[in-house]
Amino acid sequence: MSQPSLITVSIYRRYYGYRYTDLPVDRLETSGLMIDCSGSFTRPQHYDLRPGDIVRWRAGDRCIEAVITSVTRDSTSVRAELSGAHLLPPDFFLY
Repeated sequence: MSQPSLITVSIYRRYYGYRYTDLPVDRLETSGLMIDCSGSFTRPQHYDLRPGDIVRWRAGDRCIEAVITSVTRDSTSVRAELSGAHLLPPDFFLY
């Protein structure tokens, strides 16, 4: 039985730099991301995600960038809505 591939994102904060690199997420779409904390030591309030943070991730051999517009937390998960998702230039270096 094969393991599912690990989905990761990098979070960049203006005037700060990279907040997270290769942060594992459970669901990722161009409209949002979700981190499931059930069964984990890390709680939703431990994740420092804010509106305005830039999210970057790999899609095959290209990188995509979007901006967090809102963040919601419940007892077991963190959800961030994204907007403005677009492909970055082919020569963009993610790190």
